[in-house]
Amino acid sequence: MKPFEHKAPPHASRGRGVVVGLLVTVAGSLAVSALLAQTRTPDAGDAAEREASERTAGKGTVWATGQNAFSFPLANLNDAERTRFVVGNSFFKRNWVEAPASTQARDGLGPHFIARSCAGCHLLDGRGAPPDWARTLLPGADAESSVGLLLRLSIPGQTDAQHGVVPEPVYGDQLGTAAVQGVQPEGHIEIRSRPIEVRFADGGTHTLRQPIYSITRLGYGPMVPNLLISPRVAPQVIGMGLLEAIPEADILGNARAQVALNGPLTAAIKGQPNRVWDVFANQGAGGEVLGRFGWKANVGSVAHQTAGAFLGDIGITSRVNWREACTPTQADCLQVPHGGGKGSDRQNGRKVTTLRTAAQASPEQPEIDDKTLGQVIFYTATLAPPARRRVNDLQVQQGQALFHQAQCAVCHRPSYTTSTQDSSGTGGFPRLTSPALKGQRIWPYTDLLLHDMGEALADGRPDFQANGRQWRTPPLWGIGLIRDVNGHQRLLHDGRANGVLEAVLWHGGEAEASKQQVLTMSAAERAALVAFLESL
Repeated sequence: MKPFEHKAPPHASRGRGVVVGLLVTVAGSLAVSALLAQTRTPDAGDAAEREASERTAGKGTVWATGQNAFSFPLANLNDAERTRFVVGNSFFKRNWVEAPASTQARDGLGPHFIARSCAGCHLLDGRGAPPDWARTLLPGADAESSVGLLLRLSIPGQTDAQHGVVPEPVYGDQLGTAAVQGVQPEGHIEIRSRPIEVRFADGGTHTLRQPIYSITRLGYGPMVPNLLISPRVAPQVIGMGLLEAIPEADILGNARAQVALNGPLTAAIKGQPNRVWDVFANQGAGGEVLGRFGWKANVGSVAHQTAGAFLGDIGITSRVNWREACTPTQADCLQVPHGGGKGSDRQNGRKVTTLRTAAQASPEQPEIDDKTLGQVIFYTATLAPPARRRVNDLQVQQGQALFHQAQCAVCHRPSYTTSTQDSSGTGGFPRLTSPALKGQRIWPYTDLLLHDMGEALADGRPDFQANGRQWRTPPLWGIGLIRDVNGHQRLLHDGRANGVLEAVLWHGGEAEASKQQVLTMSAAERAALVAFLESL
């Protein structure tokens, strides 16, 4: 791959200069007006807006399709930043290994883990998929293990400010389906399903498959009977730094605007922000921030998300997450070598390597140092969402109009202008990873708020201020390229939906009225709606 060769097609240059400053202010009242304006059905006069929307990431947009469409840096990074991007890319994609190892830069895998690298779940910076459900039920080693889909674990109870959940006492807050030598994997995920038939007004039908999860082959005995589980599939990683750069006032303005809605399709839509703990807030002192990332908006920054995934998914400790994810009853987990703090000593005249155990981990000797972690954070924050496609296609334009008529744009808000705060962090949190993220009109199609999505999608598991029926509105940019990058289009929080139409049909709760609008559409109109979504 040659990541820096993509250029805008000739017609795209006409979009320069037409970026209208609808949302250039962070003032809440103007943000409310801007959101309401964007929910209106576009007409022929919006041609300039359609053309502007090709530039998904503003000046950072790359014109990329195909298998590597999600793997390019923002086009407006400078040379030094591109070099930093490449270094971060290497630590994102290469496998970590068990300690001790000949390499001291990439050891410390586990003790429990789900994948050996970030790219193990986010293949080609794209989206993970659930395992073949039927194959998870096969006996023994023939069963397919889950990598792109993980299970979060907790129990009911009063949470503290930093955790947002009460972890399962023996297994912690996430199921480790793999482990290093000498350590038991925590368990195996089995998935059964039941059919749900959906009927359209024109007589057509579609069958959805409701997944039913269970955990078998428990490594440390039974779990508590009141266990809460939440399946989460790995999303594509593009555009995270731009989402981080959306002014908080705009996101809170989305919630205020939705409170004021009372139309027949919108009266139930009342998005809610999540408030979460972020270890990097307040210049490293930690604190509560607005949640922006994760399926429950339970993470506030790219930095916190990255450090958390290193620990939870790969078992790599950092200065901010220095304890291995072993609970007190997991003795084998606590006794294996730790990848940090290696040294040498002389015993009987011979030089030998000295190792700490997982139980002896410390913040002074993490498995990934601050500099390397920072490179991966930078890489994650500067992956570009690729340009939108087919904006002048008539079927796509019809689908866009239907999208707005069904009020989908209330939650999937099309555009924002990112913060203009200084990249040093002056002006508050989150700190912008690169100046290239500043002041760009972007098209993520999300309000970054929590919504009740109905009983069929509910996991029953609270997470900070999110309840068991709420999910964050996921950004839609790049959704039409997932099949090209990852060879599938398994959507929603656990990949149960096979394609964008199924994802729409799973909507309920606050989105029930909009889904009913889709059910009344003709086959041609549904095809147009899908064409629009896949142009994003």
